[in-house]
Amino acid sequence: MKNIWYVILVLSLFALAACGSDSTGSGESNGYKVGLAMPTQSSERWVKDGENMEAEFEALGYEVDLQYAEDVVQTQVSQIENMITQGVDLLVIASIDGEALTSVLEMAEASNIPVVAYDRLIMNSEHVSYYATFDNYEVGVLQGQYIEESLGLADGEGPFNMELFGGSPDDNNAYFFWDGAMSILQPYIDEGQLVVRSGQTNFEQGATLRWDGALAQERMDNLLSAHYASEDIDVVYSPFDGISRGIISSLSSVGYGTDSKPMPVITGQDAELSSVKYIISGEQTQTIFKDTRELAKQAVNMADAILQDGEAEINDTETYDNGAKVVPSYLLEPISVDVNNYEEVLVESGYYTEDDLQ
Repeated sequence: MKNIWYVILVLSLFALAACGSDSTGSGESNGYKVGLAMPTQSSERWVKDGENMEAEFEALGYEVDLQYAEDVVQTQVSQIENMITQGVDLLVIASIDGEALTSVLEMAEASNIPVVAYDRLIMNSEHVSYYATFDNYEVGVLQGQYIEESLGLADGEGPFNMELFGGSPDDNNAYFFWDGAMSILQPYIDEGQLVVRSGQTNFEQGATLRWDGALAQERMDNLLSAHYASEDIDVVYSPFDGISRGIISSLSSVGYGTDSKPMPVITGQDAELSSVKYIISGEQTQTIFKDTRELAKQAVNMADAILQDGEAEINDTETYDNGAKVVPSYLLEPISVDVNNYEEVLVESGYYTEDDLQ
């Protein structure tokens, strides 16, 4: 009888050990809660970013509070304040306005809550532990190089009529995109191979607040009526797919996109589904793919390292000065996508399916 009870006891201990050895990846809580502050759900890339991070954190056993502020700065500030009040252990923030979070980050610091800046640098605060993003200057370089190669500028082709669009002036990344693109394009503007008929060649003139496609469409309407009544436009530099779609709507309204009046070369960024479809149909020419799955993993790894008292992996300690400190960063590589490689880059990687692109 003693032997039977001994066997039962041993089996019970094995069963308990098996239960206790289950990792937090199975959904068991690790006791930490993270707040994810995302800018908007109106852009599909931010929806994917939020969903990807939420899934990665939950797989590690974190409780997640995911909030979208619909591009209203004060809403995002209030959401972050609520996360702090509710006792999150760490914040991951993709800011709407990188200049507007100084006070709320002081509140986080007072509560010993570390902060990871996600894809948009938070400015003027020492309380930013790490920054996870893509090589934003390289994004602009790739866009500029695409225009250079498509038009044969290095071979002396031209002149071509061009207009320039920038991103949102309250997003630090917008300046990196612009500077990277202009490092390629400015020499051709100076030589007269690219002619900006509006004369609007600096960032402030081309900036698009909140990356708003409707504002881009309105500006493109004005440019076309003022400067292209008797001239065709050959290329438009756009830093973001949402802006590109606004530009395309404007161009389509005055007859572009036909055999007799083809669309100009139009760049973009984020490989949003609508814009990839535009690329396939010939309305948009190029976009930049930034694999948000990988960015989400990197941000989660950084956060996990902080909360487990480790040091996060970084590969840049010089580029991103937020005005208060140089923020240790991890930069991922962007990829240029057009009609020739979208299947390889986007479909074969599993980012989209063939059905998605129908």
